[in-house]
Amino acid sequence: MTATSTADLDQIRSDYKSLRNSLSGSAQAYLEPGKPVAIGTAPGRLDVMGGIADYSGATVLEATIGARTTVMVQPRQDGLIRVLTVGSEAGPLDGATFELPTATFWRDDTPSTHGTLVAPEDLRNTIGKEHRWASYVVGVWYILISEGIAPSLPGANVIVHGTVPLGAGVASSAALEVATMRAVTTAFGIDLDGFRIAALCQLVEHRVAGAPCGIMDQVTCTLGQSGRLLALRCQPHDILGHVPLPAGATVLGLDSGVKHAVGGERYPRVRTAAFMGREMLIRGINGVQIEVPADHLCNIIPEQFRTVRQHLPVSITGGDFLDRYGSHRDLATHIDRNTRYRVRGATEHAVTEQSRVVRFRDALGDAMSTKERIREAALIRAGRQMFGSHRSYSRNCGLGAPETDMIVNLARNEGPENGLYGAKITGGGSGGTVAILAEANAGGVLSPRANLAVSRVRDAFGRSTGRPPRIIDGTSQGAMLLPAIIEVW
Repeated sequence: MTATSTADLDQIRSDYKSLRNSLSGSAQAYLEPGKPVAIGTAPGRLDVMGGIADYSGATVLEATIGARTTVMVQPRQDGLIRVLTVGSEAGPLDGATFELPTATFWRDDTPSTHGTLVAPEDLRNTIGKEHRWASYVVGVWYILISEGIAPSLPGANVIVHGTVPLGAGVASSAALEVATMRAVTTAFGIDLDGFRIAALCQLVEHRVAGAPCGIMDQVTCTLGQSGRLLALRCQPHDILGHVPLPAGATVLGLDSGVKHAVGGERYPRVRTAAFMGREMLIRGINGVQIEVPADHLCNIIPEQFRTVRQHLPVSITGGDFLDRYGSHRDLATHIDRNTRYRVRGATEHAVTEQSRVVRFRDALGDAMSTKERIREAALIRAGRQMFGSHRSYSRNCGLGAPETDMIVNLARNEGPENGLYGAKITGGGSGGTVAILAEANAGGVLSPRANLAVSRVRDAFGRSTGRPPRIIDGTSQGAMLLPAIIEVW
């Protein structure tokens, strides 16, 4: 074991002991004394560039944050999965419990290698909307079985503790899935690599939770590195590297307080529209068609897209699309015949966002210069790409929110002269967190002028809304970069 992994192991054990000591007596009694407990932990993530274009094959740039979710799993032999959530970040879910027999996964209520699993939507209905949060936990069991990783699995006592803000667009659901998957596979001796864990967690979200997310959240929570941006080419999930931030720059988030949900209505509608646009371009619109390399919109050259853009309808009903094209070939979303989809904007965003990501990454590379003038100019260019991405979220996709627009505009008004280079809405949009590229001192700490600028942004937002935005910062290792551990309770 390397010195680094030894330090990580010591930190996990220290965090585990602190968490255990912080639990109330009833929470501690949820686990059986003297029995082994497997511990999984995963960070949230800050979407710096790329965002929703992940499902169209974009390269995304993602940062891990300091906040983490920790899951403790203690096997039990009666087939019952018992889940308890604890911690102030759980909000109304602090102290919430959920129980489900593993027999529920099977149509004949008898776990068997020859049995038939219930459909994921039936399991989702059994869990119910009131306990939807639990689908991210028990869904891990279901997916491991349905994907043939394990013929069946015992039940377990499960405690979930997280500091990742819920509904803030910083991948709280992915952190929960990944931490649970890490703990469950450790508890039951299942050996999976990081990509496999991320892909399985995406299936948990798609099939059991019913949220059509891309894979960037799960990969970042699993394989992200502290202090670097994970460059992930989502075709389907090729890591292009971990991009260091240049000296003198950092990223942080400001939580607007507007709850974001991938499982809401707007995000799935935009994703559906993008896949409809892809199908139209491939199969032709009024005799005009275009090559979509590898079936990913993000592989289209923007200049080429502009020659056919006007042929895409601004919007189309699901019924009209289905009557003409039959399918949009996206297993994660369903076309509603009566819904009108903004096809042109959703398609354009996917194509142009990829170009913005490339320019942003190139600018970060230029900002590695030791010459102050070159570094500053490069960071300003990077910031422009963030502002462009934010504008496209709202105009092309309809995924903006007045609160996130306010934060971005306040940051833009502060400008590079006050240490703020760029800002954008993150993840699935519709509220949540704004990412900011800011000036930093050694160690990634905000420079004095950037710190004052962020304070002014928060104060102005607070005066307008009555709630200053929470700062989301820090950085930490992805789940698979930390050792798996089992402790005796």
